[in-house]
Amino acid sequence: MKRALHRALVDRVLHGEGRASAQLRAGAFDNDGLPAPLDTLIGTVAAGPGHVTDADFAAALASGVTEDQLFELVICAAVGRSSRLYDAGMAALAEATAGGGTD
Repeated sequence: MKRALHRALVDRVLHGEGRASAQLRAGAFDNDGLPAPLDTLIGTVAAGPGHVTDADFAAALASGVTEDQLFELVICAAVGRSSRLYDAGMAALAEATAGGGTD
């Protein structure tokens, strides 16, 4: 059930109705292939959101995206990062339990 909900969330974020293009949303989700200065903002959101500055947002807005598009891209970046962490955690759990708890 949890995996199905997670897949539904990811599908909605990447393919649901929105202002940002599907290509930009996918780039933000994957933290890859975005033009500057969006790549700086999205990279910071994905790696250390506490380090995002007003200047990061201002530069991204100055690149021509709207506030609505930027909001969607930040959400995509956050969901992408949490998805990678979720997948890594599930893989670690599977590996730890597959060995019968030998460690």
